[in-house]
Amino acid sequence: MRTHKIAAIPGDGIGIEVINEGIRVLQVLADRLGDFQIELTSFPWGSDYYMETGDMMATDGLEELKKFDAIYFGSAGDPRIPDHISLWGLRLAICQSFDQYANVRPARLLPGISSPLKDASSHDIDWVIVRENTEGEYAGAGGRVHTGHPEEVGLDVSVFTRSGVERVQRFALDLARSRKRKRLTFVTKSNAQRHGMVMWDDVFDKLGSEYGDIEIDRMLVDAMTTRMVLDPRSIDVVVATNLHADILSDLAAALSGSMGIAPTANLNPSRNFPSMFEPIHGSAFDIMGKGIANPIGAFWSASMMLDHLGEKKAAAELMLALEKLTDDGRVMPQDLNGKASTREVTDRVLELITGQNFSEIDYSVTT
Repeated sequence: MRTHKIAAIPGDGIGIEVINEGIRVLQVLADRLGDFQIELTSFPWGSDYYMETGDMMATDGLEELKKFDAIYFGSAGDPRIPDHISLWGLRLAICQSFDQYANVRPARLLPGISSPLKDASSHDIDWVIVRENTEGEYAGAGGRVHTGHPEEVGLDVSVFTRSGVERVQRFALDLARSRKRKRLTFVTKSNAQRHGMVMWDDVFDKLGSEYGDIEIDRMLVDAMTTRMVLDPRSIDVVVATNLHADILSDLAAALSGSMGIAPTANLNPSRNFPSMFEPIHGSAFDIMGKGIANPIGAFWSASMMLDHLGEKKAAAELMLALEKLTDDGRVMPQDLNGKASTREVTDRVLELITGQNFSEIDYSVTT
């Protein structure tokens, strides 16, 4: 039997709630199919851990995570702690240290869900946004001097390496080649950012010529936001820098119906380190503890993780259950105009997977 070692880091806010529900789903899927098993270890890292220790994760945390096949992550962020501390102390520390350079964010209008775009259908919104995930605007280069004085200076320096740019562009081109439409939109802001972004253009000029079977077009990032709203059907795969794709993918999630359904894979394509999978919605402290967080993004992320681990059947079964859930529409979370709790949505997904009634079963997570 195949065994996959998963590190769960629920993190902060509703991340804890949705990852625990995702673990239930993973366990039931493994039990149902019977040809693989999940060995899960949960880590208490996050803002509560920071308040106790002064660190967002254990000092040997990265070394510990290297032992796992994948990481299932919730969110990082807490009103008690400045955002740059919570983000750089946990999520970005993992992404950069494990060279998870390809951030892959699908955006698809699931059956039964309405987009804010009038008359949009699943044919209009079926995108994948590929975000460079380890350098660029979020490289962490910069500093502050003369702090607190009128002449204070703060610098954030975007760092683009030719090797880093080339590998994420090639990843996106290969992804576009694998999809039915074989279309790629290349996004920069090279009219105004005349150094790093122009290097992005130069690298792409060379790489794109190797992919004659791919339909390629180019957009400036501000124009791309307009195109996503006015001409969504023209989009398939998008590749952009760390900052630009971060913004575009949040817009894509909203146009797909809700931030609560959107997944992310932070991939180390070489598989020298574990990849990390997470919903994109953040910690959402305003609804934490109310039991109403939408777990679909966490479940979709779990499906992506299963696919990455080679469990194609389990990944497909989970996605089919999510599509049946939204298409039926009777058990929907509140951000999708439903009344169901987080647990009720999970129970319904498990029923769709197994045909059993899970509403009376105690699936408390033990790790």
